[in-house]
Amino acid sequence: MSQRVTSTVKTLLIIFVDLLSLVLAGGLALLVRFDFSYASIPEYFLSAWYRYLPLQGAITIVMFALTRMYRFVWRSVSAYDVEHMILAVMVTFLVSMGVSYRLGDFQPRSVLFMTFIFELILFVGMRCALRFWGALQFALHQTRQDVDERIMLIGAGEAGRMLARELMTSPRVSAKLCCVIDDNKEKWGKYLEGVPIVGGRERISATVLREGITQIIFAIPTASENTRREILNICNSTGVRTRMLPGIYQFVNGEVGLSSVKDVQVEDLLGRDPVQLDTERLGMFLGGKTILVTGGGGSIGSELCRQIARYAPKQLIILDIYENNAYDIQQELRRLYGEKLKLAVEIASIRDKERIYELFRTYRPDVVFHAAAHKHVPLMENCPAEAIKNNIFGTYHVVRAAEKFGTKKFVMISTDKAVNPTNVMGATKRFCEMVLQSRTDSPTEFCAVRFGNVLGSNGSVVPLFKRQIEEGGPVTITDRRIIRYFMTIPEAAQLVLEAGAMAQQSQIFVLDMGEPVRILDLAEKLIRLSGLEPYRDIEIEEIGLRPGEKLYEELLMQSESLLETENDQIFVEQQQEIDSGQIMSNLQRLDEAVTGETPDEQLIELLRGMIPTYHDPAEVNRRAIEREAEQAASRRAPI
Repeated sequence: MSQRVTSTVKTLLIIFVDLLSLVLAGGLALLVRFDFSYASIPEYFLSAWYRYLPLQGAITIVMFALTRMYRFVWRSVSAYDVEHMILAVMVTFLVSMGVSYRLGDFQPRSVLFMTFIFELILFVGMRCALRFWGALQFALHQTRQDVDERIMLIGAGEAGRMLARELMTSPRVSAKLCCVIDDNKEKWGKYLEGVPIVGGRERISATVLREGITQIIFAIPTASENTRREILNICNSTGVRTRMLPGIYQFVNGEVGLSSVKDVQVEDLLGRDPVQLDTERLGMFLGGKTILVTGGGGSIGSELCRQIARYAPKQLIILDIYENNAYDIQQELRRLYGEKLKLAVEIASIRDKERIYELFRTYRPDVVFHAAAHKHVPLMENCPAEAIKNNIFGTYHVVRAAEKFGTKKFVMISTDKAVNPTNVMGATKRFCEMVLQSRTDSPTEFCAVRFGNVLGSNGSVVPLFKRQIEEGGPVTITDRRIIRYFMTIPEAAQLVLEAGAMAQQSQIFVLDMGEPVRILDLAEKLIRLSGLEPYRDIEIEEIGLRPGEKLYEELLMQSESLLETENDQIFVEQQQEIDSGQIMSNLQRLDEAVTGETPDEQLIELLRGMIPTYHDPAEVNRRAIEREAEQAASRRAPI
């Protein structure tokens, strides 16, 4: 039987029950009025009631259809629905009485009043019966001890109420909602759907132990990122599985329910308030323009493509050497935008000068986002020549092509590792920044955007930790003291676009990465998010710093050389004068070195001589440890 036929049958059945309820309400009213003695009811009132009953039934069906009385989902009737039902029954009754009065069929006022009361009870009560039955089942279910889960709900707002209600009525859930947490002190000691609100966030840990909680659900879709992060970190420290509503849109769209609850991700524990974009400026910057994204299949590059596509570019060109990634983002954008987005995908290496020039000659992009690069620090330490060929000369080829074929703005993705670099990868990125800074008289506006680690990007620490946890451990970290700055992929891409829109010639932008994160803390949180306990279920092992690795990454956020912009998450480094002649001379020397098969050690020394801020990693880490020891000693010293 089709869904439409089933729905029609159900509606006809409800209409039939409504008609029976109408007969019952009128009959009961007459019987009550005349002391439940059918023989005592005057013939006039009986005949009037019999005569008018068919017309009253027709009026009721029509009015109920108009007032959507046949559209309620009985299992999830809300207080608002009940209000709607009462109003619909009242209006229907008044219309029926008006027609009855015009036809001359009169009943005693007491009969009319009781008829209305009985109709309310029958019509509304019938529609709430399944809801009440579900509540009764839940009450009985709560008394049983053989439940799969004991749940703590965080948030006593409307979203929490809706989730609690679904837990009460869903036959598929074998769980007991034990308690509710809410920071609003006025709610403490009260009940949400019959479940006690035991206190604020400070009671989470103790209540988990006392109630034997096995699952926590965070149900505050309106919470700020800071509030969410603080509460979720408390939940994470309990070692209990924590889940949450994905976002406010779930609440606005009426999608709040157990199906929309997801497991907490590490991004939720480290999250910040959403980026506030200047959509008007970005629309002017990207809309109607031909835009090229190099490395467009990578983590940052593909997210840039997603963001750019929203602003209706004239054409979007995705350039990548790795065809699988490029194919994936191509198919995704085609599914989302179809023919609305003019999209081209080109497979090429930025190291191939002639191919890059050919592509620029064909498409003549207005804006270039240069995300293509080798980025893995240990690998580049072992292969410095490849880092130079790809990161430095590949970038230079794209820079020259942009100038030659009329690109108006060029935005390069840089890294915090370019700040006082201690490794080849960071040094090549700093050299690229210097290339851009040297081209002050170019018709193309060049800029770079510098930020730290991106959560979930290809080859980043989070996917590595997750894979190690899935394999049963151990989780490996290089050093327990190591800290890094993190942001999410969408946040990084959005800020890159914003910085690009405001950029002027040869500027370097620095993104505010927020508070640094200890990698050890990150590993422990990921283990707990997997429902395991660090050092008991999964070991964490130190394996030592890798070649070129710093203990503490720098963003220069405290540097006096940084200037504020209109966006409080974006800063611009004060302009440095870079001799373009010296850059060209250094490029020539590097070209001779990599084509002449110079040993790796000499290549690194050559780079070190070209980049004044390039430091030995061992020396940098030694100074960082000494500085940390001095600060610790000063904190312990008596005042």
